[in-house]
Amino acid sequence: MPFSKLVKNSAYYSRFQVKYKRRRQGKTDYYARKRLITQAKNKYNAPKYRLVVRFTNRDIICQIVTSEVTGDKVFCAAYGHELKRYGITHGITNWAAAYATGLLLARRTLKKLELDEDFVGVEEADGEFKLTEAAEGDDGESRRPFKVFLDVGLARTSTGARIFGAMKGASDGGLYVPHSENRFPGYDIETKELDTETLRKYIFGGHVAEYMETLADDDEERYKSQFQGYIDDEIEADGLEELYQEAHKQIREDPWKKDDDEGEKKSKDHWKAESLKYKSKKLTKEEREERVKAKITELKNA
Repeated sequence: MPFSKLVKNSAYYSRFQVKYKRRRQGKTDYYARKRLITQAKNKYNAPKYRLVVRFTNRDIICQIVTSEVTGDKVFCAAYGHELKRYGITHGITNWAAAYATGLLLARRTLKKLELDEDFVGVEEADGEFKLTEAAEGDDGESRRPFKVFLDVGLARTSTGARIFGAMKGASDGGLYVPHSENRFPGYDIETKELDTETLRKYIFGGHVAEYMETLADDDEERYKSQFQGYIDDEIEADGLEELYQEAHKQIREDPWKKDDDEGEKKSKDHWKAESLKYKSKKLTKEEREERVKAKITELKNA
């Protein structure tokens, strides 16, 4: 029997350090997380807030999160599917929807903190690069804006990525998100300048409108299959900008808007009746036997 060299002895295994669970699952970048949650000791346990943006296949998740020893706490949240309340019923994961979700989160947060009147943000999006500045309070003293740091998770931070759409929406909504302009669509790496018209076009879904028009001219069959929802709701390419403008206006007026069927709080009896709809009744022994006989008869007749 050939001699096998012992490469890893018992001392190696006794000292082996297992990686964090979410690192093993490939869900968390702990190198980035450490820098996002570490707060200076002379801040006296003041919370450090993160603007967490995540995309799924059918939704956008925007949350303001703070980290504590016991775990992460969500301070406020907004989701892409909530945009349906404001008239955005299609394309709820695109760039324009990401901007609107970020705007919704910002207005909700400031409303919750009663800072929505002090920090209005950019009321009419123009694509200009702006950071929220300190505002003068009622007592004459300046008030600093609510500060959050963008947390992109494991997403790629390419120029023009949707994550920066959500960040731009939150910034225009009145939150202070430290960032630069070099990751927005329309930024030229050679001239190092931002084309504000391109950025404005993305905010109001202009890139989608262009694609709709091109597809309608070149391949009508594909246009009908790809934009069937828009066609059913009679949404045309030239009406998209107005649709998003109206949605932004409604978000600012009421960031906590509810659906019509969500207005009243449902009772326990209501939800009990709802659950019983999907619960199948248990059959007795006689009923089961009759069911089997019926199936046998049906098979014989067939």
